[in-house]
Amino acid sequence: MGGKEKAPVQPPAVTPDEAYLEAVREKRICLFKQFKDRQDRERSRIGGDPIRITLPDHNGVVKEGKKWMSTPMDIAKEILSSKLAASCLIAQVNGEPWDMTRPLEDSCELKLLDFDTVEGCATFWRSSALILGEALESLYGCKLCSLSPCTTSAEGFYCDAYYKDITLNESAFGRIQDKARKAVAAKQPFERIVVSRAEALECFAENKFKVEIIRELPDEAITLYRCGSLVDLCPGPHIPNTSFVKAFACLKASSSYWRGKANRESLQRVHGISFPDSKRLKEYEARIEAAEERNHRILGESQKLFFFSPLSPGSPNFLPHGIKIKNKLFSFLRQEYRDRGYQEVESPNVYNMEIWEKSGHAMNYKENMFTFEIDKREFGLKPMNCPGHCIIFKHGTHSYRELPLRIAEFGVLHRNEASGAVTGLTRVRRFQQDDAHIFCRESQIKDEVKSVLEFIKYVYDKFGFNHDYELELSTRPEKYLGDIETWNKAEQQLREALLEFGKPFEINEGDGAFYGPKIDVGVFDALKRKHQCATIQLDFQLPICFDLSYSTEEGTEKPVMIHRAILGSFERMFAILLEHYNGKWPLWLSPRQAIVCSISPKSVEYAKQVHAKIYKAGFDVEIDTSDKKIDKKIAEAQDQGAQFNYILVVGETEAKSETVSLRLRGSREPERPPVSIDNVIARFRDEVAGWQLTDRVAREPPSWGWIHAY
Repeated sequence: MGGKEKAPVQPPAVTPDEAYLEAVREKRICLFKQFKDRQDRERSRIGGDPIRITLPDHNGVVKEGKKWMSTPMDIAKEILSSKLAASCLIAQVNGEPWDMTRPLEDSCELKLLDFDTVEGCATFWRSSALILGEALESLYGCKLCSLSPCTTSAEGFYCDAYYKDITLNESAFGRIQDKARKAVAAKQPFERIVVSRAEALECFAENKFKVEIIRELPDEAITLYRCGSLVDLCPGPHIPNTSFVKAFACLKASSSYWRGKANRESLQRVHGISFPDSKRLKEYEARIEAAEERNHRILGESQKLFFFSPLSPGSPNFLPHGIKIKNKLFSFLRQEYRDRGYQEVESPNVYNMEIWEKSGHAMNYKENMFTFEIDKREFGLKPMNCPGHCIIFKHGTHSYRELPLRIAEFGVLHRNEASGAVTGLTRVRRFQQDDAHIFCRESQIKDEVKSVLEFIKYVYDKFGFNHDYELELSTRPEKYLGDIETWNKAEQQLREALLEFGKPFEINEGDGAFYGPKIDVGVFDALKRKHQCATIQLDFQLPICFDLSYSTEEGTEKPVMIHRAILGSFERMFAILLEHYNGKWPLWLSPRQAIVCSISPKSVEYAKQVHAKIYKAGFDVEIDTSDKKIDKKIAEAQDQGAQFNYILVVGETEAKSETVSLRLRGSREPERPPVSIDNVIARFRDEVAGWQLTDRVAREPPSWGWIHAY
């Protein structure tokens, strides 16, 4: 089933409590069978009426079926070859995820999905996590802790469990994979039942973690799944049976806390990956190996860009070369803001909790905030800029003629991430964000969203992501604020903006924020890994919460607020770019654009003159006048820890002709003939200017009328 062989290390000596395991599993399975028999009898009683199933992805063909009896798998076998039918992992019934073996409840629209769809892949890994959970419980007698098997935001899945005194490591992976292999060979079906809260509590009475979850679930039917000896809480859906998982591997073991809180029980987390064929696993392992070579934590240390200290966990310390990169990103965006009509502001880092109560963050986000007391009043470090920008908007009076108002900030944000969640620069507690908020009229939403999409495209093209990114429109969730008519109009404007933008997009039904629909942008790096960075979110609620308004000819109206980020967290984008470029920064962004290397002591003074002139021209240039051999200097300048874009070698010949011998990063030979210092500077300027000006959109000068409101 795949997976590279691990170094032979003694696995932890573990003897699970077989009597306990047998009793608990036998009880769960017995109850599951009892509940399933009841469910099957009820379906037989109410089922059988004819229904019509429409398949829009198959020329709109309509098939006949029977209510509460026909399944998506039955329909797939009717319209597809046996091979294609066997590749269907899950279905969508009227847009809702649906097990292939779950009976259809009425006439519907049916879509069949395989591993190469987002939904199919997520379901495959969710089911693989259930296989992992079964193996872990059987081997270690652990208590599984999640509401459902967990998939990651990237690739693969993980399983959290409570083991008491056991600590897992890679030495255990062989046993776990063998157990999973047996489950796959047994072709175990994933069976689904719906039970009441009382029945779920009876089923999991011996597992305090599951009991805690069940007591907090809404007063609705609860879904359980069975896979072999395991019965678990899970909303599903799942693949038809375990035999679909042809390749399975454990990746790593780590520690975590129950519910991400350090004062709760310590858990063990096992990460895994799986695929429907072994070829994909081998390709994945090759990508992971390449990714490890590009690990931003390793590159960041070797290039002396940043580091972390245990004195401030999850908060990076940026070194001079790292700050050079961040400042260049800031400068790039500031110029874009100027050209695109944004105004930069700065809001406080600390606010009285009253502002977070007004915005709703105190109720929904307080556990992720750093709070403290000043003069017997509670304050909090800001985790986002939006409430502060509402305060800035409210400070002045505004006319409809001034809209849209585009307010941007590179403010420092703090979020109290769980210690087990922080990882490198991609998940930190202290970060900066290219945050902006656009206050506009409802009629301006489409044009503003389209403008932001063009902004995102422009920036991502500059970083070399080109068109390799995905767009996703998330619509009204089940629990939302505001009226449906406003939501429908907003969603329609987002759809129109996306259609006019011209790039394909997916609809993520019901995944919008409670305050408005949103567009998320997933970008793919050089290793084809997906990262969610940019976002566009509509918000009708904060302007109401903060009583924001603008004047019209008829009176006053409330603006719509658009939350917008292009890079997102600078720290996260820093990590993505570092790995995307593999430490070989383009000249405009590089913290080490050039180095001057003297050949001998006789050329040191001239080397200093060259360095001073290029430095004065505004470039990040360094100098090596040590007594090392010139070949050694060049090798060090091209090393992974340096990666200078240009190496300027000077000796007595160059000093006499006032030239330099120019060598590009990675080249074995210098360019011929030597060039003057002025020509080097001109070349650098042309290269940076070419990057900055390519495809630059001609824009009208922005209107700054809103400044007069203050």
